Amino acid sequence: MNIDLYQVDAFASKPFEGNPAAVCPMEAWLDDALLQAIASENNLSETAFFVPTEAGYHLRWFTPSVEVDLCGHATLAAAWVIFNALGDSSETLPFQTRSGQLLVKREGDELAMDFPAKTLEPLAMHAEVAAAFGGIDIEELLISDDIVVVINDATLIESLAPDMQQLKQLPGRGMAVTAKSHDVDFVSRWFGPKVGVEEDPVTGSAHTSLAPYWAKRLGKQTLTARQGGARKGALSCVVEGERVIIKGRVAPYLQGVITLPKSKWKS
Repeated sequence: MNIDLYQVDAFASKPFEGNPAAVCPMEAWLDDALLQAIASENNLSETAFFVPTEAGYHLRWFTPSVEVDLCGHATLAAAWVIFNALGDSSETLPFQTRSGQLLVKREGDELAMDFPAKTLEPLAMHAEVAAAFGGIDIEELLISDDIVVVINDATLIESLAPDMQQLKQLPGRGMAVTAKSHDVDFVSRWFGPKVGVEEDPVTGSAHTSLAPYWAKRLGKQTLTARQGGARKGALSCVVEGERVIIKGRVAPYLQGVITLPKSKWKS
Protein backbone atom coordinates (compact mmCIF):
# COMPACT_ATOMS: atom_id res chain seq x y z
CA MET A 1 0.00 0.00 0.00
CA ASN A 2 1.23 3.47 -0.83
CA ILE A 3 1.01 6.71 1.17
CA ASP A 4 1.75 10.04 -0.46
CA LEU A 5 4.47 12.03 1.28
CA TYR A 6 5.13 15.75 0.98
CA GLN A 7 8.02 17.58 2.62
CA VAL A 8 7.71 21.35 2.76
CA ASP A 9 9.48 24.17 4.57
CA ALA A 10 7.09 26.11 6.81
CA PHE A 11 7.62 29.76 7.74
CA ALA A 12 9.89 30.01 4.71
CA SER A 13 9.93 32.07 1.53
CA LYS A 14 12.13 29.52 -0.28
CA PRO A 15 13.49 26.01 0.31
CA PHE A 16 16.15 25.45 2.98
CA GLU A 17 14.64 28.11 5.27
CA GLY A 18 12.11 27.81 8.06
CA ASN A 19 11.11 24.45 9.49
CA PRO A 20 10.77 21.29 7.38
CA ALA A 21 7.71 19.13 8.00
CA ALA A 22 6.50 15.90 6.45
CA VAL A 23 2.82 15.65 5.53
CA CYS A 24 0.96 12.41 4.83
CA PRO A 25 -2.64 12.65 3.54
CA MET A 26 -4.64 9.51 4.27
CA GLU A 27 -8.18 8.28 3.73
CA ALA A 28 -8.33 6.33 7.01
CA TRP A 29 -6.20 6.09 10.11
CA LEU A 30 -3.37 3.61 10.39
CA ASP A 31 -2.39 1.94 13.63
CA ASP A 32 -0.76 4.47 15.98
CA ALA A 33 2.45 2.44 16.20
CA LEU A 34 2.81 2.62 12.43
CA LEU A 35 2.21 6.38 12.38
CA GLN A 36 4.95 6.72 14.97
CA ALA A 37 7.26 4.47 12.95
CA ILE A 38 6.72 6.61 9.84
CA ALA A 39 7.48 9.77 11.81
CA SER A 40 10.62 8.17 13.21
CA GLU A 41 11.71 7.12 9.72
CA ASN A 42 11.09 10.62 8.38
CA ASN A 43 13.29 11.93 11.22
CA LEU A 44 11.96 15.48 11.02
CA SER A 45 10.79 17.42 14.05
CA GLU A 46 7.18 16.74 12.98
CA THR A 47 5.21 14.58 10.61
CA ALA A 48 1.57 15.60 10.11
CA PHE A 49 -1.09 13.03 9.24
CA PHE A 50 -4.62 13.98 8.28
CA VAL A 51 -7.86 12.25 7.31
CA PRO A 52 -10.85 14.06 5.72
CA THR A 53 -14.04 14.26 7.78
CA GLU A 54 -17.53 15.66 7.17
CA ALA A 55 -16.50 18.82 9.04
CA GLY A 56 -13.05 19.26 7.49
CA TYR A 57 -9.96 17.28 8.48
CA HIS A 58 -8.73 15.33 11.49
CA LEU A 59 -5.09 16.30 12.00
CA ARG A 60 -2.41 14.64 14.15
CA TRP A 61 1.28 15.42 14.69
CA PHE A 62 4.17 13.10 15.59
CA THR A 63 7.79 13.85 16.44
CA PRO A 64 10.29 11.02 15.92
CA SER A 65 9.46 9.94 19.50
CA VAL A 66 5.90 10.91 20.49
CA GLU A 67 2.54 12.26 19.37
CA VAL A 68 2.12 15.90 20.48
CA ASP A 69 -0.87 18.03 21.41
CA LEU A 70 -0.10 21.00 19.16
CA CYS A 71 2.29 21.81 16.32
CA GLY A 72 2.18 25.04 14.38
CA HIS A 73 4.62 24.53 11.53
CA ALA A 74 3.23 21.11 10.62
CA THR A 75 -0.31 22.55 10.67
CA LEU A 76 0.85 25.25 8.26
CA ALA A 77 2.49 22.54 6.14
CA ALA A 78 -0.63 20.35 6.12
CA ALA A 79 -2.82 23.30 5.10
CA TRP A 80 -0.42 24.16 2.26
CA VAL A 81 -0.61 20.56 0.97
CA ILE A 82 -4.42 20.56 1.12
CA PHE A 83 -4.70 23.92 -0.64
CA ASN A 84 -1.96 23.49 -3.23
CA ALA A 85 -1.26 19.79 -3.81
CA LEU A 86 -4.78 18.44 -3.23
CA GLY A 87 -6.59 21.41 -4.73
CA ASP A 88 -9.05 22.24 -1.92
CA SER A 89 -10.68 25.51 -3.00
CA SER A 90 -11.94 26.50 0.45
CA GLU A 91 -10.85 29.81 1.92
CA THR A 92 -10.63 28.33 5.43
CA LEU A 93 -9.71 24.81 6.55
CA PRO A 94 -11.08 23.46 9.86
CA PHE A 95 -8.85 20.93 11.60
CA GLN A 96 -9.99 18.76 14.48
CA THR A 97 -7.00 18.11 16.75
CA ARG A 98 -5.98 17.17 20.27
CA SER A 99 -6.01 20.94 20.97
CA GLY A 100 -9.58 21.40 19.70
CA GLN A 101 -10.60 22.97 16.42
CA LEU A 102 -7.89 24.92 14.60
CA LEU A 103 -8.60 27.09 11.56
CA VAL A 104 -6.19 27.93 8.75
CA LYS A 105 -7.12 30.41 6.04
CA ARG A 106 -5.54 31.91 2.97
CA GLU A 107 -4.21 35.48 3.27
CA GLY A 108 -2.56 36.36 -0.03
CA ASP A 109 0.69 34.39 -0.27
CA GLU A 110 0.55 33.57 3.43
CA LEU A 111 -1.47 31.13 5.50
CA ALA A 112 -2.96 32.27 8.81
CA MET A 113 -3.51 29.84 11.70
CA ASP A 114 -5.99 30.60 14.48
CA PHE A 115 -4.66 29.07 17.71
CA PRO A 116 -5.65 29.39 21.38
CA ALA A 117 -3.41 31.75 23.37
CA LYS A 118 -1.58 30.37 26.38
CA THR A 119 -1.10 32.11 29.73
CA LEU A 120 2.35 32.23 31.28
CA GLU A 121 3.05 31.92 35.00
CA PRO A 122 6.28 32.75 36.89
CA LEU A 123 8.71 29.87 37.37
CA ALA A 124 11.15 29.88 40.30
CA MET A 125 13.94 27.80 38.77
CA HIS A 126 16.37 30.51 37.65
CA ALA A 127 19.51 28.71 38.84
CA GLU A 128 18.61 25.39 37.20
CA VAL A 129 17.63 26.96 33.87
CA ALA A 130 20.65 29.27 33.80
CA ALA A 131 22.96 26.32 34.45
CA ALA A 132 21.47 24.39 31.51
CA PHE A 133 22.48 27.29 29.26
CA GLY A 134 25.96 27.74 30.68
CA GLY A 135 25.07 30.55 33.04
CA ILE A 136 23.03 32.96 30.92
CA ASP A 137 21.59 36.08 32.54
CA ILE A 138 17.82 35.53 32.80
CA GLU A 139 15.62 38.61 32.81
CA GLU A 140 12.35 36.72 33.37
CA LEU A 141 11.41 33.05 33.70
CA LEU A 142 7.88 31.81 32.94
CA ILE A 143 6.03 28.61 32.07
CA SER A 144 2.90 27.42 30.25
CA ASP A 145 3.37 24.11 28.47
CA ASP A 146 6.88 25.37 27.63
CA ILE A 147 9.36 27.19 29.83
CA VAL A 148 9.92 30.69 28.44
CA VAL A 149 13.31 32.25 29.18
CA VAL A 150 13.45 35.99 28.53
CA ILE A 151 16.92 37.48 28.10
CA ASN A 152 17.88 41.10 27.45
CA ASP A 153 20.42 40.60 24.65
CA ALA A 154 19.10 39.36 21.31
CA THR A 155 22.64 38.85 19.99
CA LEU A 156 23.07 35.91 22.39
CA ILE A 157 20.19 33.94 20.87
CA GLU A 158 22.17 32.50 17.95
CA SER A 159 25.05 31.31 20.13
CA LEU A 160 22.96 29.31 22.63
CA ALA A 161 24.24 25.77 23.16
CA PRO A 162 22.23 24.23 26.00
CA ASP A 163 23.00 20.99 27.78
CA MET A 164 20.26 18.70 26.47
CA GLN A 165 20.52 16.29 29.38
CA GLN A 166 19.95 19.13 31.83
CA LEU A 167 16.99 20.39 29.78
CA LYS A 168 15.39 16.95 30.07
CA GLN A 169 15.32 17.34 33.86
CA LEU A 170 13.31 20.58 33.73
CA PRO A 171 9.49 20.79 33.67
CA GLY A 172 7.39 21.48 30.60
CA ARG A 173 7.30 20.25 27.03
CA GLY A 174 10.29 22.32 25.89
CA MET A 175 12.20 25.54 26.33
CA ALA A 176 11.80 28.81 24.40
CA VAL A 177 14.50 31.45 24.82
CA THR A 178 13.44 34.88 23.60
CA ALA A 179 14.54 38.51 23.44
CA LYS A 180 13.41 41.84 22.04
CA SER A 181 15.08 42.55 18.70
CA HIS A 182 15.84 45.57 16.55
CA ASP A 183 14.69 44.42 13.09
CA VAL A 184 11.68 42.35 14.22
CA ASP A 185 9.70 42.65 17.44
CA PHE A 186 11.21 39.56 19.04
CA VAL A 187 13.45 36.59 18.31
CA SER A 188 13.56 33.12 19.84
CA ARG A 189 14.89 29.58 19.76
CA TRP A 190 13.11 26.45 20.98
CA PHE A 191 14.59 23.25 22.41
CA GLY A 192 12.62 20.06 23.12
CA PRO A 193 14.80 17.04 23.88
CA LYS A 194 12.06 15.57 26.09
CA VAL A 195 9.86 15.10 22.99
CA GLY A 196 12.67 13.90 20.75
CA VAL A 197 13.50 17.27 19.14
CA GLU A 198 16.74 18.80 20.37
CA GLU A 199 16.00 22.02 18.47
CA ASP A 200 13.00 22.96 16.38
CA PRO A 201 13.93 25.69 13.86
CA VAL A 202 10.54 27.45 13.92
CA THR A 203 7.88 26.46 16.45
CA GLY A 204 4.45 27.90 15.71
CA SER A 205 2.92 26.50 18.89
CA ALA A 206 5.53 28.26 21.06
CA HIS A 207 4.22 31.56 19.74
CA THR A 208 0.87 30.94 21.42
CA SER A 209 2.82 31.88 24.59
CA LEU A 210 5.47 34.18 23.12
CA ALA A 211 3.13 36.43 21.13
CA PRO A 212 0.81 37.28 24.07
CA TYR A 213 3.85 37.93 26.27
CA TRP A 214 5.48 40.33 23.81
CA ALA A 215 2.14 41.94 22.87
CA LYS A 216 1.63 42.91 26.50
CA ARG A 217 5.21 43.98 27.02
CA LEU A 218 5.49 46.00 23.81
CA GLY A 219 1.93 47.36 23.89
CA LYS A 220 0.99 46.14 20.41
CA GLN A 221 -1.28 43.42 19.04
CA THR A 222 0.49 42.77 15.74
CA LEU A 223 4.07 41.55 15.99
CA THR A 224 6.84 40.32 13.72
CA ALA A 225 9.03 37.45 14.86
CA ARG A 226 12.01 35.38 13.78
CA GLN A 227 13.04 32.03 15.22
CA GLY A 228 16.10 29.89 14.78
CA GLY A 229 19.84 29.54 15.10
CA ALA A 230 21.75 28.47 11.99
CA ARG A 231 18.41 27.91 10.23
CA LYS A 232 15.75 30.59 10.63
CA GLY A 233 12.15 31.31 9.72
CA ALA A 234 9.84 34.31 9.83
CA LEU A 235 6.39 34.67 11.38
CA SER A 236 3.88 37.39 12.09
CA CYS A 237 1.46 37.15 15.00
CA VAL A 238 -1.76 38.96 15.84
CA VAL A 239 -3.06 38.64 19.40
CA GLU A 240 -6.85 38.77 19.52
CA GLY A 241 -8.01 38.22 23.09
CA GLU A 242 -7.70 34.52 23.86
CA ARG A 243 -6.59 33.65 20.32
CA VAL A 244 -3.33 34.12 18.44
CA ILE A 245 -3.26 34.37 14.64
CA ILE A 246 0.09 33.05 13.41
CA LYS A 247 0.97 33.75 9.79
CA GLY A 248 3.68 32.43 7.52
CA ARG A 249 4.65 31.21 4.08
CA VAL A 250 5.43 27.68 2.91
CA ALA A 251 8.02 26.55 0.35
CA PRO A 252 7.62 23.11 -1.28
CA TYR A 253 10.66 20.83 -1.28
CA LEU A 254 9.82 17.26 -2.29
CA GLN A 255 7.03 14.82 -3.06
CA GLY A 256 7.23 11.05 -2.85
CA VAL A 257 5.50 7.81 -1.92
CA ILE A 258 5.88 5.65 1.16
CA THR A 259 5.53 1.95 0.29
CA LEU A 260 4.31 -0.37 3.05
CA PRO A 261 3.23 -4.02 3.23
CA LYS A 262 -0.54 -4.32 3.07
CA SER A 263 -0.57 -6.04 6.48
CA LYS A 264 0.58 -2.81 8.10
CA TRP A 265 -2.74 -1.12 7.39
CA LYS A 266 -5.28 -1.03 10.18
CA SER A 267 -8.27 -3.17 9.35
